[in-house]
Amino acid sequence: MIKCGKAQIRQLKTALRWKIPAVQRQRIQMVLLRESGMAQPAIAAAMGVSLSTVNRAHMAYDHGGIKALKPKPSGGRQRENMAVTEEKALLARFAKAAGAGEMLNIHDLKVAYEQAIGHRTSNSTIYNLLGRHGWRKLMPRPFHPLRNVAAQNAFKKTAFQVL
Repeated sequence: MIKCGKAQIRQLKTALRWKIPAVQRQRIQMVLLRESGMAQPAIAAAMGVSLSTVNRAHMAYDHGGIKALKPKPSGGRQRENMAVTEEKALLARFAKAAGAGEMLNIHDLKVAYEQAIGHRTSNSTIYNLLGRHGWRKLMPRPFHPLRNVAAQNAFKKTAFQVL
C-alpha cells in the first residue's frame, strides 16, 4: 500500500467534482477513505461492496494512478471469428458472381468461411455475416418447396363458388 502525498489527495478530491462515471467516482472514494485511515473491511462495509473490490481499486491506483480507476470499456465483437476487413475480402470473392445476376449459394460461402476460420460453424453465422455487410435477399422464392399443387387447384375451384 502506497501512501499518497498532499498533491495526490488534492487531485483525487478535485476529480470527484468532474463529470465521471459512477464506478470511477466510487473507486476514488475508496482510495480517499484509505488515505483518511480507514481499514479495507470498513471501507467495503461503508461503500457496500466486497473486500476484493476495495483491494482491486487500491491496487489499480497504486500501480496506475487516477487513470487506472477508469472503468474498462465493454462491448464490441467479443467472439469474432474474423475481422470485418477479412469478412469483406471473403465476400468480395462472391460479390462478382452475385453482381452478374447469379444466385449466391450459401453452402459454398459457408464452406469458404469455415476453411478461412479453421473450424465448423452454424448457418446463422453466415446469415449474420451477410446481414452485417448489407447483403439481402432480393428475390423471393417462387413457390414453397413442400407445396401441394392438387390441393391448391382444388381450393381455387371450390373456394369462391359460394359467391
